[in-house]
Amino acid sequence: MMDPMRSLLGRVLLEEITPVVMVLSTPLAEDACRKNGLNFVEMLLPFTVFNKIDVPVRTASDQPYRLQMFKLRLVYASDIRQQDYKVAEDHLKQLVSDAASAALSDLQSEPQELEAILSETELNFCPSWIQTFNKELRKTISFSEHEAFDHPVACLLVVSSNDAQPINRFVDLFNTDQLPSLLNDGVMDPKVLKQYLLLHDNHDGTMDKATAILAEMKSTFGPADCRILCINSSAGGDGELKDNPWLNFKAHMSVSQEIGSFLNIDDLLEIKEFMQELTSKHIIPYMEQKIRFLNQQVSATRKGFRNQIKNLWWRKGKEDAPETASGQMYTFSSTESQIRVLGDYAFILRDYELALSNYRLLSTDYKLDKAWKRYAGVQEMMGLAYFMLDQSRKDSEICMETAFNTYLKLVPLAQRNATRCGLWWAEMLKTRGQYKEAAGIYFRISSEEPPLHAAVMLEQASYSYLFSRPPMLRKYGFHLVLAGNRYYVSDQRSHALRTYRNSLLVYRGIPWNFILDHVHYNIGRWYAFVGIFDVSVKHMLEVLACSHQSVTTQDLFLGNFFQTVENTGKIFEVKKLQLPVLNMSSIGVIYEDHRTYASVADVNVNENLWKSLEEEMIPLTSTTKSNWLESQSKLSFKNYNDCQVCVVGEAIKVYIEFRNPLQIPISISGISLICDLCAKSEVTNTDWGASSFNDVNEELKDAPSCRSRIVDASSLVLSEIDQILGGGEAKRIQLDATPTIEGVLKILGVRWKLSEFVVGYHFFEPNMKKKHKKEKGVARNTSGRILNFVVIKGLPKLEGCIHNLPGTAFAGDLRLLRMELKNQSEYTMKNMRMTISHPRFLIPGNLEDLNKDFPGYLEKQKISRSMDASANVQKFKKLLFYFPNDVTIEGGAILYWPLWFHAGFSGKISLFLSLYYEIENCSSDMIYRTLRMHYDLEVFPSLDVSIQITPCPSKLQEFLVRMDIMNRTSTESFSIQQLSCVGDHLGISTLPANESICQTKVIHAGQALSCFFKLKDCSGSSEYETSLAIHGKSELLDAQCNRKALFDVSRLPLLEFHQHERHHQEKTAKGGVSKFDFILISELQENISTGSHPSILSSHACHCSISEELPVWWLLEGPRVIHHDFCVSFCEIDLELTIYNRMKSEVFIRIITMDFMPETKPSEDSTSDPNINQGGWHDISLANDIKENSNVQGFQFRKSPSPSSSPSSSLSSQSISPFIWCAASSTSVKMQPSSTARVPLRICVFSPGTFDLSNYELHWNVDAMRSSSGISRGHPFYLTVLQSPP
Repeated sequence: MMDPMRSLLGRVLLEEITPVVMVLSTPLAEDACRKNGLNFVEMLLPFTVFNKIDVPVRTASDQPYRLQMFKLRLVYASDIRQQDYKVAEDHLKQLVSDAASAALSDLQSEPQELEAILSETELNFCPSWIQTFNKELRKTISFSEHEAFDHPVACLLVVSSNDAQPINRFVDLFNTDQLPSLLNDGVMDPKVLKQYLLLHDNHDGTMDKATAILAEMKSTFGPADCRILCINSSAGGDGELKDNPWLNFKAHMSVSQEIGSFLNIDDLLEIKEFMQELTSKHIIPYMEQKIRFLNQQVSATRKGFRNQIKNLWWRKGKEDAPETASGQMYTFSSTESQIRVLGDYAFILRDYELALSNYRLLSTDYKLDKAWKRYAGVQEMMGLAYFMLDQSRKDSEICMETAFNTYLKLVPLAQRNATRCGLWWAEMLKTRGQYKEAAGIYFRISSEEPPLHAAVMLEQASYSYLFSRPPMLRKYGFHLVLAGNRYYVSDQRSHALRTYRNSLLVYRGIPWNFILDHVHYNIGRWYAFVGIFDVSVKHMLEVLACSHQSVTTQDLFLGNFFQTVENTGKIFEVKKLQLPVLNMSSIGVIYEDHRTYASVADVNVNENLWKSLEEEMIPLTSTTKSNWLESQSKLSFKNYNDCQVCVVGEAIKVYIEFRNPLQIPISISGISLICDLCAKSEVTNTDWGASSFNDVNEELKDAPSCRSRIVDASSLVLSEIDQILGGGEAKRIQLDATPTIEGVLKILGVRWKLSEFVVGYHFFEPNMKKKHKKEKGVARNTSGRILNFVVIKGLPKLEGCIHNLPGTAFAGDLRLLRMELKNQSEYTMKNMRMTISHPRFLIPGNLEDLNKDFPGYLEKQKISRSMDASANVQKFKKLLFYFPNDVTIEGGAILYWPLWFHAGFSGKISLFLSLYYEIENCSSDMIYRTLRMHYDLEVFPSLDVSIQITPCPSKLQEFLVRMDIMNRTSTESFSIQQLSCVGDHLGISTLPANESICQTKVIHAGQALSCFFKLKDCSGSSEYETSLAIHGKSELLDAQCNRKALFDVSRLPLLEFHQHERHHQEKTAKGGVSKFDFILISELQENISTGSHPSILSSHACHCSISEELPVWWLLEGPRVIHHDFCVSFCEIDLELTIYNRMKSEVFIRIITMDFMPETKPSEDSTSDPNINQGGWHDISLANDIKENSNVQGFQFRKSPSPSSSPSSSLSSQSISPFIWCAASSTSVKMQPSSTARVPLRICVFSPGTFDLSNYELHWNVDAMRSSSGISRGHPFYLTVLQSPP
């Protein structure tokens, strides 16, 4: 901590706790002084401060010390009293008002930055008038009865040499009627040091008369106490003093003329000498003598153990005395008053040890006497003494705390004394670096003072928070706001404005919206009060977008803003006006070069997707011809590499979202784009592009009204929109800019009107040069960047749409759509081609399809024309379609083209179409244009179809088909129409034949249905070749259906959509040799009942495999029942085994017949009947055997024979067989791919009975390498042989 004497508080104490000299002067003496614009006290004021007086002092101790700095306070006797409350308040208010007037000019300049403030010292940053205010505030309680440092030490009597009977005048001046009331009431000691001064005006004559009067004074009052002072030695008008000592004291005096005009340097030296002599030879010695005298008395009566016991005994009875308002009355002659004088004199002469010891002595007495005001005053002085001694910080703070609380709680009407104590206490803490604690003291003071005083205290508290370590910036800003509010209540708007403005340095950038709104709004209001409207509007703009405020507050802010702007009488153009709020990140720009779009939604599609779709459709030549920019020899096209290309007469559409942040509606009008358009000729002549594009930042400094590059308004057509935005509403507004001439166009920003006097505008950000390669594409989202366009002459534009395309559909939905293409120009469009992203959903039809009755024309005709499916196979990822060469669109004509739609699978689908076209006989910078279309739809699940195929055990090349249908919808019903198998060698029929699959033709929501069919492979069979369609056969599933004819699945579009389904289902198909395709035709029940848009549902089940597949099929054929007379001979029966090779390679087959079946281990090929492995006679239940052997037998690979069974079974197997196989026991056959072989077999039966002829095996090997081989057991074949009747 610094030396207390050098601290601010130390300097304040040296200035304010100083000896008081009471001045009594005659009117003539005052008149002589007023010639210089001063009264007597003011004339001596500059000479009351001694920086190097160098006077030795010895108080109670024998060790002297020297005073260097000293000061006297000269006070007229009439002013030795406490100031009137109202007069004091008016004086303080005037002081604050004067400071506000002086600081008004600073309000028009920008405040310091926070970093610069933090580098300042408190003394340099804090307003200087605040310390003056503190001083004047402390002076309001001067000359209190309980304090002695304001009591006069000496009395200076001043008489003019022109006064009549000057000796008598000296006597009359000290009359009790002219003395202060405190002296007359016995509070102050009237026996003070008296000094007699004869004031001589040199303008009134020579010194002779004054010398005679001085001699008489000395004889009357004593030579040591009498002096003469000569003034006004100058004739006046000789010029002002070079170093006028009163210039620094103008704040303490009220002057109306030139100061010191009749005083010369000799007068000043004489005044200075007089004051120094008065101080060093009279006042200081008098105080020394007084201190020694009082110290002896106090030591004799109060110090020492005996005197202390006596004092306590004497005061014991006073403890129970009732408290009075002002405590016990003490006269100047009382012991307590004498001790207080001793302590205060010692403090003034800086003997702080002596002062502290006497204050301690008094503290106990006053506390016992319950003289709380005096007690608080002594505690206050003790704290100051501790501070000046620079010892015991804790004790000094305890004393100040005790004094402060005692003033407030126990002493009536002593709030101002508490304020003075708090001010000294706060300065004490700041000297020690305890700024945070000092701020708390200022805040406590503010709660006891009127609003104006509280404002000053709160402002000082804010500075204490600012200069604490580390800085407490938020508290600094908050207390500035509190201070500004008190200033405003006290009608000090300039100071309120100053404090609020400084608080913004803290709150700027902090998301404390409510306090920011409060600060900005009030700053705006107060700037308007002081007449600075530009800054007022600037701050009120900050609170317009106050979405967090209540409706009432929002309406108040907006109304006051409009009123303030209207009062200015001029139009304000506000950059980045926050009402409404512009969402710059969502700005969308739509313009068309060679790429055109059917709708706005098509623009939002990723450009890379369009490019991949169009890569095979668009020719490899350049998009544009050599345009006018490239053809100019003086202009390089590289200057425009950041420009997009647009076409003359076609609007550039800019979509901007305007959002009302308020809860009240607002009206905005005249919304339009800010553009610059330079004609083609100007670009060529002035090279506008090369210079203008590099100076964008310079261009954007001016408001829209101050700049315009558009000379002819007809060259650029701008749209203007008026909107009313409801509370919290956001609207995406389309703004158009349509150039009508070739040139260079720049879209710089947007402007709008909030009211008649407020215009908002927002410039887009300048385009920065990017390092990466520029991507040619439509600027869908510019993120608020400036748009640069080269305007060229282009091709006419084709418009198009697809009619009746559903937004939602069910899987399998098949319908006919119509695409409309409209040519609104006068030119003919030719060489058209189209690419489609999802041919599984959309394929183009033929022009004649528009006139066909759908779905009726898909029905089978009597004469069916064969179509080659392979000719219609396209690339499955996308479809490229060339319109016929003779198809053109004349000027003003409309072309309709059919499109087939089929919902291939469920989910959300996006369909993309791009149409390429060229213009006939049109001179343009473009070669071609494209029309892009995009549609979103959602496909819901409808029918799930699953197919299971198993070979028929009783027929060769016949299969049993099970179809399971599940309605996946929750509300819809479907009518089943037909099932078709796809293939030129297949036939299908229901089981049982010629019957409907179900009595109810409708599958309701959530229902499931299973259907059974017989599928026959007719390849190689002549009886089916004429009756089956080339591409398969269909079965009408609904016997009650009104439609008698079947749909022909070999016709477009069913055939082509089926090819796409085969391609996509092939990825998930399971392996197998034979695979079949099925198409289930159904219809939504709602369409049948309401007759809505004609459509059917086609469900495709592709690559269906046989569940149990062998490389060969075989069938044992022969009689089933025979009558034979066994009395004559045994019975020979001829059989035939037909074998079909299903493989695409050779198969080697060996048929092995066995009279006894080899015993095998239980396996999946064996049945549970033990007789199945026996030959010969045995009981057999035909019904059971048929039931048990109804499944198709599998095959097994070669295995070693199983061990022999039990002896009984062995014996049974060796019994006589009822039948045996004749001829060879093994036959080998080599079969070519897809061929049929017939092997004759014969058995001999020895007795009647029913026999299972399945005791044979087929051993097969695929190709010579035997890559696959196996053994298949014979199918059950039951033969019944009966005895012929005799």
